[in-house]
Amino acid sequence: MDQMNVRTFISKRRVRLAILFAGFVTLALLFAGCAGSGTASSSGSGSINAPAQQPGSSSTQGSGSPSKGKSSSGSYQSQYLVKSLAVNMAVKDTRQVASELQSWIATTDPHASSAGINYEQVGDNLYNVSLTFSVESTDYTQIEEYLAGYAVQHNGKLLNLHESVQDVTNDYIDSQSRLTNLRGEQSRLLTLLSQTQALGDIITVQDKLTDVEGQIEDIEARIHALKNQVTFYTVTINLQPLTPVASTPPQQNTPWNPGQVLHDSLSAALGFGQVLFTLFIWLGVFCIYLIPAAAIVWFVWRRRHPGRLIAPAVAASPPQPKA
Repeated sequence: MDQMNVRTFISKRRVRLAILFAGFVTLALLFAGCAGSGTASSSGSGSINAPAQQPGSSSTQGSGSPSKGKSSSGSYQSQYLVKSLAVNMAVKDTRQVASELQSWIATTDPHASSAGINYEQVGDNLYNVSLTFSVESTDYTQIEEYLAGYAVQHNGKLLNLHESVQDVTNDYIDSQSRLTNLRGEQSRLLTLLSQTQALGDIITVQDKLTDVEGQIEDIEARIHALKNQVTFYTVTINLQPLTPVASTPPQQNTPWNPGQVLHDSLSAALGFGQVLFTLFIWLGVFCIYLIPAAAIVWFVWRRRHPGRLIAPAVAASPPQPKA
């Protein structure tokens, strides 16, 4: 009987030890799982704070839609560019080229519009032509490349191609921020106006609300203008006639010709005689003025210097002998 009690006690003790061991193992596994999850979470948060560079995210000029640029904080924002293109070309027939370019731009960009055409005549059937278009930004790069190579492909000459780019990103973002703030202030003023009872306060709130609404209209107009500028670019084309350069004929050494020399000398003498004869004719015609003027000058000179005419006569007479 005592042996059975001892065996029972030993078996119960073994069961308790097994349960304690199982509990310790379970706790160890739980602690290991918590540590692993904590390490995984810390590594995951590190990857979020350091994003990888995405291909194609850098800003490229010539794209139709606003490009994306990377800010200092690592985030990407849209970049708004305003572009204008001026192309000067010399071509054979400016009017025909102007018609071809109009047709090609209208076909390439159905949303393009003409901002003006100017014809200026510079010679016999020769014209300087100036064309201005407003083209969509998505088709701008194709139009620029076509115009850059048009003159060479059509036996003309590209004189100048100038592109100007203006970044209005900051202006656009500032305008959007101001518009958001003004609309919030407008909402607060409308709420205040609905709760105000005093007449003086109502007038003050209305004046302030009118001022804010006017600022909102100005900002909205500014944003609309910026959107149009970044959506449509200005392209100006100046065409002038391609005049061929006159080549100087080579000088030829001709032999000495006495007959040609005689002919040239007679021509020179005849020309000199014509000049002298023309001079005599002019003098004869103007004698009606010159002769009276000379007579008056001579008469005045004689009255002022009477001794100069008598002195020579006295000096010429021989001395008389003394008696």
